[in-house]
Amino acid sequence: MPLTDHDALEEAYMAALKHEKAGRFHEAKPFYEQCLVLDPDDHVGASVRLAAMGLAKAPDTSPTAYMEQLFNQFADQFDEILIEKLGYSVPMQLEQWFRANKPGPYRRMVDLGCGTGLVGMLMTDMCEHATGVDIAEKMIEASDGRAAYDELFVNEVVHFLQEYAKSDNPAYQPFDLFVTADMLPYIGALEPLFDGIAANAAPGATLAFSCEGLPNLNEGWSITPQHRFAHSKKYLEQMCARAGFLNIDLCEVI
Repeated sequence: MPLTDHDALEEAYMAALKHEKAGRFHEAKPFYEQCLVLDPDDHVGASVRLAAMGLAKAPDTSPTAYMEQLFNQFADQFDEILIEKLGYSVPMQLEQWFRANKPGPYRRMVDLGCGTGLVGMLMTDMCEHATGVDIAEKMIEASDGRAAYDELFVNEVVHFLQEYAKSDNPAYQPFDLFVTADMLPYIGALEPLFDGIAANAAPGATLAFSCEGLPNLNEGWSITPQHRFAHSKKYLEQMCARAGFLNIDLCEVI
């Protein structure tokens, strides 16, 4: 029985993954390249993995299809894995800082890459209106179950911001609080994201985000062996200035 494209993709991916985990990067390379031929949308993140092994140029961002599949796959276990097993605490740190320093109230918050709604759950009482955006439908379903947002959108965040700014809705209002927790590690080149934020920012808006830091201040961004993107402080400051956020209240390396 001949292999279907899906079967061939799975077979190539499993072979590549086996070699990668064993440290045989050059043996993994042709299998990941085969994945890209079979699936140009790159549901398995082959382009990211090749770049992380130093065998290809890094893409500007993680493939949309890969992100959607990855986070839909882990949505049911997301909180357990991040909080209980990995000790993830960024939403809690954001909440504590805002309550101590800039508690609002804010008119309109947007949580970019809202996931299961951890940020919204903790910060919704600081906002008159909260919007959540995530690429994974199952993540949005989890957020909806927390009733932490007034609006939820299944969308890639840059596309959402671009389309939202072009909205001909007479009720359109910009956001005065942008929050994104652990989304920047899935984006390399940040210019489109920060341009989208600038296009939807009310005067005096506040921006808060977490990211993975890059020690080399002269380098803008790069991909890590963990298949995530890291950004230098200098580059992040440039992006903030690009979007009109000139006064940085806190830049903390953890």
